[in-house]
This record gives sequence, C-alpha cells and structure tokens, in this order.
Amino acid sequence: MSDERRLPAAGENKMGVMPVGKLLANMAIPMILSMLVQALYNIVDSIYVSRISESAVTALSLAFPVQNMQIGFATGIGVGVNSLLSKSLGEGDQDRVNRAAGNGIFLVSIATVVFMLFGIFGARPYYAIQSSVAQTVEGGTVYSAICCIGTAGIFVEILCERLLQASGRTVHTMITQGVGAIINIVLDPVLIFGWFGLPAMGIAGAALATVIGQWVAALLALLFNIRFNPDVQLGLNYIKPRAHVIRPILTVGIPSTIMMAIGSVMNFSMNQIFLGFETIGETAAGVFGIYYKLQSFFFMPIFGLNNATISIVAFNYGARKPQRITAILKRSVGSVLFIMLLGLLAFQLLPELLLGIFNPTEDFLAIGISALRTISWHFPLAAVCIALGASFQALGNGTYSTITSLCRQMIVLLPAAFLLSLSGNVHLVWWAFPIAEVASLAVTLILYARIYRQKIKPLF
Repeated sequence: MSDERRLPAAGENKMGVMPVGKLLANMAIPMILSMLVQALYNIVDSIYVSRISESAVTALSLAFPVQNMQIGFATGIGVGVNSLLSKSLGEGDQDRVNRAAGNGIFLVSIATVVFMLFGIFGARPYYAIQSSVAQTVEGGTVYSAICCIGTAGIFVEILCERLLQASGRTVHTMITQGVGAIINIVLDPVLIFGWFGLPAMGIAGAALATVIGQWVAALLALLFNIRFNPDVQLGLNYIKPRAHVIRPILTVGIPSTIMMAIGSVMNFSMNQIFLGFETIGETAAGVFGIYYKLQSFFFMPIFGLNNATISIVAFNYGARKPQRITAILKRSVGSVLFIMLLGLLAFQLLPELLLGIFNPTEDFLAIGISALRTISWHFPLAAVCIALGASFQALGNGTYSTITSLCRQMIVLLPAAFLLSLSGNVHLVWWAFPIAEVASLAVTLILYARIYRQKIKPLF
C-alpha cells in the first residue's frame, strides 16, 4: 500500500503516511475551531467596549497595529520553529528538533522584553500622534500598556502551540486556545463593568481579561508539551543560541513577522487616511477596526488551516514525498475558497445584522455597511493567495510571502486608498482592498510556479 493511502503504524508520524484529506481535516479542524473561538473573543471585547462609548471602540481600533505586531513577532518565531522542527522530524534529526525548540525560547525572551519596554514608555506617544480626542488617547494608552507589559503570555502561548502543531498534536492547541479565549470572554464583563463587587475598570478591564486569558493558555500549552509531546524535549542545554539553528528559524520567521508588521503599518496608515475626513474620521477608523474583528471569523479559520498545511508540507518536503505536498496544497486551496465564499455571502447579505451588535450610531452603520459589502469582494482572491502562500513558508522561501503581502497591503493598497480618499468620499476608499488583492493574486501565482519548478518538481 502506498504512503499516500495507508494509515500510520506505531512509531510513524501521521504527517507522512495518513491519507491527505483525512490528515488535513485531522490537523486543521482543531486549529480552525480554536481560531473561531479566538475570533469570537476578539468580537466580544469590542461588543462590551462599544457599551462604554464610540471613542472606546476607536481606541481599540487604533490599538490593533500594536497587538498585530505582538502576534507578528510571536508568530514569526513560532512559524520559523515550526518549519525547522517539522523538517527535522521528517529527516529524523532529534538533536536539531530539540535545539529548534530551545532557540525558539531564546528568541521569544528577547522579543518579550522589547514589547514590555514599549508598553511602559511608548504607548502614550503612540496614541498622541493619532488622535486629539482625550478619551480615545487615555483609553487606548491604558489598553495597550497593559497588553504589552503582560506580553509574555502571548509569546509563550504561540511558541508552545507551534511545537505541538509541528509534531501533529493540534487537538492540544485547540484546548489551549479555547480555554484562553473562554477565560477572556468570561472575564470581560466582570472586569469592564465591575460585576460581583469588583471595581468597574472600563477599557483597562478588557485589556486585563485579554492578558489573563493569554497567560492561562501559555501555561497550559507548556504543560501539554512537557507531558504529551515526546517528539520535542525541552531543556536548558538546548536554549543556548546556535547560529546554524537560529538562521533557518529567522529565514522563515522574519518574512512572516514582516508580513504582520506590514499589516500593522497598513492599519496605522489606513487609520490616518480615515482620520483625515474631518467630521467622520474617528467613526470611519472605528468602522475599520470593527471590520477587522468581523472578518476574523473567516480569516482566522483559514489561518488555522494554513498552519496545518505548513506543518504537513514541511514534513513531507523533509521526507521527500512530492505527491503528498501537491495533494495537500490542492485540498487546502479548495477548503479556504469554500470558507471565504461563505464570508463573502455573509458580508453581502447581512451587514446590518453584523454591525448591529456593536451599538452603532447612524453614521457608523452607514459607513460600516458600505465597508463590509465593498471589501468582502476580495475574500475569494485572498483565499487562494493565503493557501498557496503556505508552500512559501513551509519550503523555506518566506521572502515570497513578504513580497505578496507587500503587494496586498502597501505597494498597491495604500496608494490606491490615498488616491480614492482625495475624492472626499469615504465610501470609495474601501475599493482599495479588492484592487490590491488582484495584484497580490497575480504575484502569488507567479511565485508559486517558480517555487514548484525549483523545489517540488525535482523531488518527483
């Protein structure tokens, strides 16, 4: 029986032998469910905060670039470790597996210190340059400071979850992310509004609930690695930085971090474009933030599926099984297209219902309906780009992912958005997203054809 058809025997890693359809479902579904819970608690945060004021919603929207950078650095390190670890497992190199995990801990420690310093010294200047509304600046400063000072939770959580994912233990990551998200959801109203005799903390309560949820998830993920992940041995002797280990981690991880950083720069720049509209600027920036919360219900699941695809492709590249690589990429493209078509339908048919949960004003609702219906046209195109982009990271060509992300979020999007804003009509600005995605898709297809010729085809 061929490797593509047979089930794993004792001692074999399922990523090399389990039928690809079953394997992708086995690894991706837990990630998708956990990502959906993550998306839910992001939205719940904004639902509760919208009961405080529209300025509080805008403050959370302006905080998004900072939080995105946190996740970007954590994910970049995690994806780099994931790629090297999965490849090393496929090659049977246990020492390199352990050193990949240990050097990941070293890199995470450095990044954590950087964000803690930003939380202490940089949060207020960051908000002061964006808004002149005192309530927005004060609320946002407190929110970002708390999230950054407690940033170790998200860094440890993401790294430990990537160690579990790289060895195929995605059910455990579903549990860690789910528990963290549920704790956040439960604590949000308790801390924001001061239930059960606790003081009402407002937007600071939302930040504290987020940090507590991340820390609980981090500790749980660490425990799962120690008890249930024999493929990776954690130890102080593996933390000592080694150039031959850190180099491939950063080769894949830095482009991933840059992609998230590009997203932060894009988000910051788009907020500046929206704030340039005199009477509705803060409302438009708030709508933009709410759009990102809502679209996460569809993008977060495909990122979960994408993470599973990266692990499977990297493992089978190390094991030199090209048929499994191409088969899993085809399944991934089909799956993410289905998810994003559902997103397109939801945003086209139900924008009033989706926005209604955020206690919108009349202006907020009018701008929001236009935003959701216009931006969502790029969803199917983005699905193909993200699915094929998994091969770039898994095969060690993370730079390709950076190129496509630059096209999508900066090189095309920001100039298009700025030019459209000159019309004085905020509704036209949303069309910059579909325009940019067309360019990104063209570049993605060209780069995938190149990496297929260079790395996959020679394995046949």
